[in-house]
Amino acid sequence: MSNSVSSAQSISVAEVNHLKEWIGKTEILHDVIGLFPVQALAATFDQQQSYQEGDVLPELWHWLYFLPHAPLSEVGPDGHPKRGGFLPPVPLPRRMWAGSRLTWHHSLRIGNRITRKSTIKSVEHKHGRSSGDLIFVTVVHEISNEEGLAIYEEHDIVYRPVPTEGEKPATPVIVEETPDWSKAIVPSEVLLFRYSALTFNGHRIHYDRKYVNEVEIYPGLIVHGPMIATLLVELLHEKLPQKRLRHYEFKAIRPLYDIHSFEVNGKVQEDGKISLWTKNFEGFASMKATATLA
Repeated sequence: MSNSVSSAQSISVAEVNHLKEWIGKTEILHDVIGLFPVQALAATFDQQQSYQEGDVLPELWHWLYFLPHAPLSEVGPDGHPKRGGFLPPVPLPRRMWAGSRLTWHHSLRIGNRITRKSTIKSVEHKHGRSSGDLIFVTVVHEISNEEGLAIYEEHDIVYRPVPTEGEKPATPVIVEETPDWSKAIVPSEVLLFRYSALTFNGHRIHYDRKYVNEVEIYPGLIVHGPMIATLLVELLHEKLPQKRLRHYEFKAIRPLYDIHSFEVNGKVQEDGKISLWTKNFEGFASMKATATLA
């Protein structure tokens, strides 16, 4: 890839200042926690549990709601809605879910009418040692039902350029901890398709192999960050079924691809918190998380 392409992906001070004009922008959406998406995600995760109206919504499954539904004519070449609108129009082509921090005040239930107030908290420009210009956008989501605020969530989005010729990959993180629990996950194309469909996520990196190989230059289809974060929580609940989350935070470290299986792992720390992480086929960490139990 030529240097001209690399420089075309750089971000000027004026562009960053323009993007910062989105800070403080808000959006309010309303939805109902329908039963079918819950039943469908349970089937996708191969769970045997049967959910009914009035049941507690499992943690992180609120991501099945408040889904974007831009008309097809307003969808960009990457499958996402075109840049602009509520989120700032970052010109970098790669967009990924970088991490989140969530606090639960009380549980949501299937059938609840819910409201989400979203606010752009920050727009930050960083320069990675190997990856060039990066833009981080943090969005605050406040999700309420009739009882008031149920979930406070900070969601980090990172925008990146496509890799340049000779670009070195990020230094891998090796997990030294020995897990108390571990489970292998096979990220099949069907699993990725189902999760994309349930979250109405048109991002082509999750289902279009030609696009992901030739345009965004990844070796395989990318496993959804929020699905990985959810599978870590599912492991926790499989081992500690009576516990609920009070706080959960996770950070994506490197992508996982459908061409290899991966592990979800957990360990109870001395302070009672739960350390959770995923490990790819090479033994490198791809996501690290911490759960605080209620």
